[in-house]
Amino acid sequence: MGASATSMAAFLFISCFICLCPELTIAQNAATGITRHYKFDIRLQNVTRLCKTKSIITVNGKFPGPRIIAREGDRLVIKVVNHVSNNITIHWHGIRQLRTGWADGPAYITQCPIQTGQSYVYNFTIIGQTGTLWYHAHVSWIRATLYGPIVILPRLNTSYPFVKPYKEVPIMFGEWWNNDTEAVISQALQTGAGPNNSDAFTINGFPGPLYNCSKETFRLKVKPGKTYLLRLINAALNDELFFKITNHTFTVVDADASYVKPFQTDTIYITPGQTTNVLFKTKSLSSNAKFLMAARPYSTAASGTFDNTTVVGVLEYNHHIRQFSNSSIKGLALPPLPAINATSYVANWTNKFRSLGNSQFPVNVPQTIQNRYFFTVGLGTDPCPKNQTCQGPNGTKFSASVNNVSFNTPTTALLQAQYFRKLNGLTASFPKFPLKQFNYTGTPPNNTMVSHGTKVVTLPYNTTVELVMQGTSIQGGENHPLHLHGYNFYVVGQGTGNFNSATDPANFNLVDPVERNTVGVPAGGWVAIRFRADNPGVWFMHCHIEIHLSWGLKMAWVVMDGKLPNQKLLPPPLDLPKC
Repeated sequence: MGASATSMAAFLFISCFICLCPELTIAQNAATGITRHYKFDIRLQNVTRLCKTKSIITVNGKFPGPRIIAREGDRLVIKVVNHVSNNITIHWHGIRQLRTGWADGPAYITQCPIQTGQSYVYNFTIIGQTGTLWYHAHVSWIRATLYGPIVILPRLNTSYPFVKPYKEVPIMFGEWWNNDTEAVISQALQTGAGPNNSDAFTINGFPGPLYNCSKETFRLKVKPGKTYLLRLINAALNDELFFKITNHTFTVVDADASYVKPFQTDTIYITPGQTTNVLFKTKSLSSNAKFLMAARPYSTAASGTFDNTTVVGVLEYNHHIRQFSNSSIKGLALPPLPAINATSYVANWTNKFRSLGNSQFPVNVPQTIQNRYFFTVGLGTDPCPKNQTCQGPNGTKFSASVNNVSFNTPTTALLQAQYFRKLNGLTASFPKFPLKQFNYTGTPPNNTMVSHGTKVVTLPYNTTVELVMQGTSIQGGENHPLHLHGYNFYVVGQGTGNFNSATDPANFNLVDPVERNTVGVPAGGWVAIRFRADNPGVWFMHCHIEIHLSWGLKMAWVVMDGKLPNQKLLPPPLDLPKC
């Protein structure tokens, strides 16, 4: 289809969205294109799930939060007003934030939190990105309910590098707790044990019919013989997920807002923090057919229990009946999903991803490397405080670390300290390699205690980086989805066992590696990434399993300014929150 038809379809899509989205206003700027203004009021809202009504933190009273829509090249100006008693920050997950690190959002890394009654305007431009990203709270466990999708359309008069979809549907996977998640994490950190499980998984906020006393089910209504674009987002706090629709297949076309070489699959694997765009062609059915969709966790976890349940939604053909009851899906088959610990499926899945890599979307993986790092990532322990009984391994407390350093969150935002040259004394140099070597995927060492500190890696502007992240078997090998703020990176290799620096690099893919912002460090294995440090600022890197983040599996990169004006971090905005 021609570009004009694509543009008209996109225009109608945006127009319909504006009608439904009072958060959005649009201004035309002749020099830069479109500036889109949003207003996010962070407030409590009563929401009922599993026959329990609770007050949750939301954006504008919506759960999940309202959709942000933009085009590549658009500027977003989002005013966030905090009406709740909790401190708030919002992270625009996957947005590069080129020179605008003040808008990135992680608490005490790029900003101090927005306090009760205060506001902050996040101001940034989307550069070189098209696809699906998302936003979420980035302080404590508030993102359990404060999250929403970011839809980035191609520039005007351009189109997708695949067939134009009939309709686009964001699908967000989440978790629901009947209890207050702030109380859940507080108790876990106090006792040293793993946290209490969520009570349900959700699809677009709905748990589905398999849970006791659940009356809310996600319904995807489709027409026969049409191609839909499903924008899949895993917003769950602590669980990687498999997803499938009975008797249907997908074509994967995008990962973390980067195009990939299309491939077909009937089962999606997605970690917390990741997004995946898939084309989904419906069957030529004339009847009002229904099929179940389902998601359930992937886990090799040994650190306590996890939510081993299944969330279900319904795919409905030609269905115009508004009323719906759980009894209407009796007899429908659940789609078969991989085993919960299907590590071989996950490894095969991740190996399928390759960047599209054509003249319009080139691959710019660094071929020569100036900075090499080797990080171990995994769990560990902290000693139990005196006069306290702890419920972690052997009476200790669970902890987590990178290179055996568990990150201490500062009380002042690191980016502010860096900008005003006050970082010295606040942080220390992060080790480039583990200080103590051991058989990382073999028998764990007797001493599993971690060290603590606020340590950062400092990089000169525009230098190249290769980072190997090695999973460990301490407290059981787990998959760790590592997210790097402010950057995309190329996943050049992965493997099982211990990384061999002499032989494994020979198998690196330096031709068309997938470009991502979140990658799983495989249980009992390693992953290698490369990127160019071309974005000045302080950039958080952490496991996107929330309990691991809370336990300290996180660190920060400081990228220095370049010499030219367009290579320097912009000055801080006047309304930047203060600690």
